[in-house]
Amino acid sequence: MKTLKGPGIFLAQFIGEEAPFNGLAAMCEWAKGLGYKGVQLPTTDPRFIDLKLAAESQTYADELAGTVRAAGLEITELSTHLQGQLVAVNPAYDTLFDAFAPEEVRGNPAARQAWAVQQLKYAAQASQRLGLTAHASFSGALVWPYVYPWPQRSPGLVETGFDELARRWLPILDEFDRNGVDLCYEVHAGEDLHDGTTYEMFLERVGNHPRACLLYDPSHFILQCLDYLEYIDIYHERIRAFHVKDAEFNPTGRQGVYGGYQNWIDRAGRFRSLGDGQVNFKAIFSKLAQYDYAGWAVLEWECALKHPEDGAREGAQFIKDHIIRVTDRAFDDFAAAGTDEAKNKQLLGL
Repeated sequence: MKTLKGPGIFLAQFIGEEAPFNGLAAMCEWAKGLGYKGVQLPTTDPRFIDLKLAAESQTYADELAGTVRAAGLEITELSTHLQGQLVAVNPAYDTLFDAFAPEEVRGNPAARQAWAVQQLKYAAQASQRLGLTAHASFSGALVWPYVYPWPQRSPGLVETGFDELARRWLPILDEFDRNGVDLCYEVHAGEDLHDGTTYEMFLERVGNHPRACLLYDPSHFILQCLDYLEYIDIYHERIRAFHVKDAEFNPTGRQGVYGGYQNWIDRAGRFRSLGDGQVNFKAIFSKLAQYDYAGWAVLEWECALKHPEDGAREGAQFIKDHIIRVTDRAFDDFAAAGTDEAKNKQLLGL
């Protein structure tokens, strides 16, 4: 068995305009000072990475990795969550998601999608140059506006949507395969891949592609009332990345899963800093150890209440305390009988 790696931290929620949050080197020093060992890099901010250059230049990729190593850290994965969202956008969300794209492709869904697909391909190539084996992203969504079956969905609507989703992602998955990198979809509300059933629908359409893997984040399953421990039992062979994020779900007589159109602080289901929510992380880390998960445990901090710097500080120790150093021997070896095949046959009366 392998001991999983960590703690790591996803930098996206902490990036800002003030030091140390406005540059890669300074942010790595900050993360190291909190006790982190790795950083997951978002790829849309040129202050942190030039994704195209990282895909095309080994020299630049080596320099980027060197900046992180100089702080005593490793890159855990690259993230293209925002670009992945743009691979598939229902027209209802065109205006809102245009903000994720550069100005030159806004208002042009076809150009925006082409840009996003190229970004994902760059990410596959950059990951290979950086020596990474997993990548984090979203699936995007064509069918999400129809998640609730009212009005009655027209026959074949969902199937057509998933056929198209698979068609768009297959060339990207093939590019990740050529570069030896697993593409890990964060199963998440707002994406067509938002639970195990939808992931299986997609997986079937991409021919069980070996690179169509999963980023496991239990917080999204708390908010859906999904069994996040059994999910590991079912999909552990495909889980190649892990966001350590907490959440709580407290339904009332007025509000449940759908949240009543309220802001995060007033929703029955909301994200919380590590240790402040309801996720059973001891059970999660135990299952991941049981199934020999060898990737990183990466903090993704989101909370409607706590200051992010406090969440980051507390999160490093929280993850460290939950990582199970797996054993190299059986606990009852002290009582081993030291038998051999002949002895075994004697014991069985053979």
